[in-house]
Amino acid sequence: MGMVSAWGALALWYQAPGSRAWKSCLSALWVAFAVLCVAAVWSRWFTSGVWSFTAVYVALLIWWRSLSPSNDRRWADDVGRVTHGTIDGNQVVLHNVRNFDWRTTADYTQRWETRSYAVDRLVSLDMIMSYWSGQAIAHTLISFGFDDGSHVVFSVEIRRERDETYSEIGGFFKEFELSVIAADERDIVRLRTNVRRERTYLYRLRMTPAAIRSLFLAYVDEANSLVDRPRFYHTLTGNCTILIFRMLRRIVGPLPLSYRLWLSGYMPEYVYGVGGLDMRYPLEELRTLGYISERGLNAGQSPTFSADIRRGIPAL
Repeated sequence: MGMVSAWGALALWYQAPGSRAWKSCLSALWVAFAVLCVAAVWSRWFTSGVWSFTAVYVALLIWWRSLSPSNDRRWADDVGRVTHGTIDGNQVVLHNVRNFDWRTTADYTQRWETRSYAVDRLVSLDMIMSYWSGQAIAHTLISFGFDDGSHVVFSVEIRRERDETYSEIGGFFKEFELSVIAADERDIVRLRTNVRRERTYLYRLRMTPAAIRSLFLAYVDEANSLVDRPRFYHTLTGNCTILIFRMLRRIVGPLPLSYRLWLSGYMPEYVYGVGGLDMRYPLEELRTLGYISERGLNAGQSPTFSADIRRGIPAL
């Protein structure tokens, strides 16, 4: 009953409508009610305590199940639009590719673009990891490279409203919708290396050209599905690494489960362990070679930003 009571208090705190004071009041009332029910269970009113708690808990679950994700909210600017694509044979047109010019996290020029990509010109796949606190948690970006030197990055992210900030706990309680963002590297990578000053690493992934094309199309399908059927982000089951894992498992076959899929900062160890990185080098050497934070700072707004951050990283 204690775990259920804690869940109910957090669910009300994160999802009850109204002000923070009202949310706090509802959470406190739920906890007080649960304590009274526990006290009743341990006294001569056992049946009344059990049935009262059960009835109110069922009502809470019905309310919880009624909460639906939406694409119609007051979104933060960087997730204000939804990436989606149209596929016509070998040609993919992506709508709402983000290409912001970031000066600070609060000062930027918005640009959303429509771009066309020829899938048969895909030649490379890179995993970019950005760390903002400690070693266990990082954000995973997947960058697709084309034979003309251009790149497009896909990022699975929370879709925040204007007044929201990221919360791991909130991610368990329907606090955010899920989004798939396609972006230019000078936007989404430079934001991390130059603006947020996060520790950022790039790893070249070993995949066949056919698998790279399949993963690209899988991202487009995932983005399109969220246009028609929005979903909630979930810290454990619907985050930036689990969705990649599910797509890859459909493409390359069985992959082992590991705690590293949830402690996303250890994804390089996981991918290296299944043979997905450059096996000519130890992982620590790949980590050193792939450290791109300083290269991003040096590249700045260079039109050759993508080539600059990869300088010194061995090609596969």
